[in-house]
Amino acid sequence: MTTSTGTRPYAALNPALIRSSLAVVERRADSLTQYFYAHLFKHNPGLRAMFPERMEEQRDRLFAALTAAILRLEDTDALVAQLRTLGFDHRKFGIRPEHYPAVGESLLAALKFFSGSAWTPKTEAAWRAAYVLISKIMIAGAESAPATEPAWWDAEVIRHERRTEDIAVLTVLPDRPYGYLPGQYATLTVPEAPQVWRPYSVANAPRADGTLDFHVRRVDGGVLSTALVEAVAPGGSVRLGPALGTTTLPQSPRGELLFVAGGTGWAQIKALVEEFAVCRGDATATLLVGARAAHDVYDAGVLELLAGAHPWLRVRAALPPREGGPGDADAALLRELARHAPAGRPQVYVSGPAGMVEMVEARLTARHGVPPAHVHHDPVVHPGTGERPETAAEWFLMKREVPWIRPRS
Repeated sequence: MTTSTGTRPYAALNPALIRSSLAVVERRADSLTQYFYAHLFKHNPGLRAMFPERMEEQRDRLFAALTAAILRLEDTDALVAQLRTLGFDHRKFGIRPEHYPAVGESLLAALKFFSGSAWTPKTEAAWRAAYVLISKIMIAGAESAPATEPAWWDAEVIRHERRTEDIAVLTVLPDRPYGYLPGQYATLTVPEAPQVWRPYSVANAPRADGTLDFHVRRVDGGVLSTALVEAVAPGGSVRLGPALGTTTLPQSPRGELLFVAGGTGWAQIKALVEEFAVCRGDATATLLVGARAAHDVYDAGVLELLAGAHPWLRVRAALPPREGGPGDADAALLRELARHAPAGRPQVYVSGPAGMVEMVEARLTARHGVPPAHVHHDPVVHPGTGERPETAAEWFLMKREVPWIRPRS
């Protein structure tokens, strides 16, 4: 295998051996990652400040990112795309090339400890070669950033509007120009939840004043989302990572587009619609907004303004009966989709809860003949479902995404 970064394989690199050894320790992943971080911080105490105080989710993220990379060792394009993006994004943590060997040594120590008799000199050599390859690609991704592009931006909170009990809309002003395309997202952290980063779509097309909007729904147990909804106030600060994501519009859209939004997925769709208003030419669009109840349509005023200002935009709401539940909301959305989905092979942009995105994509492709390549959305991830393979065989069969890292545009 030879990568586009110029990285060449080493004789010891053995993807099959690595996958089989990973299957040995997978069921002890939580203990393995605890050991890894304990080893890393003991031998490199200066690195502790780069990580959040609560490490539970961080430990799981490490294992998910590691296994996603290992499963792509023989898929050069996917491996390079994922790891270059990961390295590019990790600049915001202050990670430098000299940190990678320390991480590698702690990783090998943890794998050796939990592998027992399955750990052999050949296994160690294969893992070492794989880690060197992974780190080289990540370092190349970090070094691909222009010298003038910051690793992060600090932004002042200009406005904080509590739209519902669980949803807030924040407007922030970065300290330097923030380059992004409508449809992309930024990772955010705040002093109230240090080193806890989460992705949020920018909810507006670029503005002359440089301000950015973010729509945040509080998640039960979510340290950052709770801080953003309840604790952050005007005058406070937010730190932004670089813009990532590929769910963006073409330069010259054609025909009729369909936008489908659910919940705070409306943030991403709102930015796309604003951009579409500028670049659409003769193209038209239908906007379908789904919600669990009328009070969940937290941006109704903006929807009314869009519908009134743009004759080329059809806006439709899909609401369940007043006493309806989640199943009724899904049924309402599918009914409106059947009524208002454009004929032919439209380009479709979908954003919202994972189940909604999958449902809309399945219905459009199965019943409306929309090609899968025409349905655009960010990677679908079901929170809290534990997407680890159950058996050793599944390590060879299951391909999983790293949900918090989407490719750069």
